[in-house]
Amino acid sequence: MPRNEEPSVTAEHESTPTPDADQSHVPPLTTRVVIAEDEALIRLDLKEMLEEEGYSVVGEAGDGQTAVELAREHRPDLVILDVKMPVLDGISAAEKIAEESIAPVLMLTAFSQRDLVERARDAGAMAYLVKPFSKSDVVPAIEMAVSRFAELRALEKEVADLSLRLETRKLVDRAKSILQTQYGLTEPAAFRWIQKTSMDRRMSMQQVAEAVIEDAEEKKNAAKG
Repeated sequence: MPRNEEPSVTAEHESTPTPDADQSHVPPLTTRVVIAEDEALIRLDLKEMLEEEGYSVVGEAGDGQTAVELAREHRPDLVILDVKMPVLDGISAAEKIAEESIAPVLMLTAFSQRDLVERARDAGAMAYLVKPFSKSDVVPAIEMAVSRFAELRALEKEVADLSLRLETRKLVDRAKSILQTQYGLTEPAAFRWIQKTSMDRRMSMQQVAEAVIEDAEEKKNAAKG
């Protein structure tokens, strides 16, 4: 795929978005995970998948309340929650974990209805998986959840006001989509480019995102002309 011209962030901008040299999955051995799934067989299968990929399962639960307690105790790098569980359902558990900003949450669901996905997202889930799933589905979903959580943390540091943070996140998401389409970047790589450009140019991430969007619109209008 031919590479388009780089987005015009500033006159002095020198950094060109490029795909990661190696986008293969290299999981850190220290990544610690808590799993909550009320079906023991699914929980066991998931644990085996994770351990085969180099993740460390530090806690297992069959209900949402225990999952929250384990998350508080272990402060893991990721919490995987099934949507439907006894005592406390997965969405309510995700909300508690997100409120305390403990770790990114990956939701497991047997359904892919839009309303359920939106409820999980609103509760603080960073990504979701539809059952049944395979090992090839699990790793990308984990990487997505961890990456989005890191983005959220970065935006929290940059923008204190919640309403402005939400606005910035929407702009950054739109800019990421443009960078992914035009330059073949992964979503994490697109965010890293925005973050690095922000630091290099001493601009806010919102300003960088706005520049990427404006540049894309100018190119689109020029093509029409």
